[in-house]
Amino acid sequence: MTEQRAASARVLAIANQKGGVGKTTTVINLATSLALDGFRVLAVDIDPQGNLTSGLGLRGRRADAGTIYEALLAEAAPERCLLATQVENLSLIPADRNLTGAEIELVSAPSREYRLRRLIDPLRGRFDCIFIDCPPSLGLLTLNALVAADAVLIPLHCEYFALEGLADLVGTMRRVRSGLNPTLDIEGVLLTMYDERTNLGQLVARDVREFFKEKVFNTVIPRNVRLGEAPSHGIPAVLYDAKSRGAAAYVALAKEMLARHAA
Repeated sequence: MTEQRAASARVLAIANQKGGVGKTTTVINLATSLALDGFRVLAVDIDPQGNLTSGLGLRGRRADAGTIYEALLAEAAPERCLLATQVENLSLIPADRNLTGAEIELVSAPSREYRLRRLIDPLRGRFDCIFIDCPPSLGLLTLNALVAADAVLIPLHCEYFALEGLADLVGTMRRVRSGLNPTLDIEGVLLTMYDERTNLGQLVARDVREFFKEKVFNTVIPRNVRLGEAPSHGIPAVLYDAKSRGAAAYVALAKEMLARHAA
């Protein structure tokens, strides 16, 4: 079963079932960088931890129709699910802990794999970019993101076990392409928490580039204290300390993404 989709905004799922690789940090700062550049951006939080929502300073806030939980289970009107953020041009569909139950409740729901896609597709005309922050798992929430997305951006921590489990994500993408979303692509692989001073970081980066080749972004995200501090203040790092190495890297990533699609 496939469904025809609307044109306009490009939808990216930021996914990796391994936790702590920088998925939420990437969504927050990449989305903010593009919004500051004048693009209309939507960030969608489908992680029950709600870190994207709190990282944008909106913990505990609900849109008129509630959170992503209500949007998925009650199929609320998409435009009533949006919250404005402190960043001009950046909107959010928030999450809270209620989303924890969605994995179970979606099992028996009709068209369960398409719930998020049906929410997002009507919003494509309102935005230039839509980012979906996925939980660290390959359950129904992540599956919904892969069905809704045009492509997947994969943050990869530069550590010994970086590639462990990545085959599972690629395998899941292959299965999604076989029936649910035939056009799903890899947007790119993003090396995160990179420390050029260590041999391990350099070896992991080399191995990833050899495997994924041109799919790996030239921009790498360094280990940076400001990237870790900013979420506790509910402020994107690119605003919290625009001169930090981490903020500069995400601004560079936004420019690289735009250049790739302009080519």
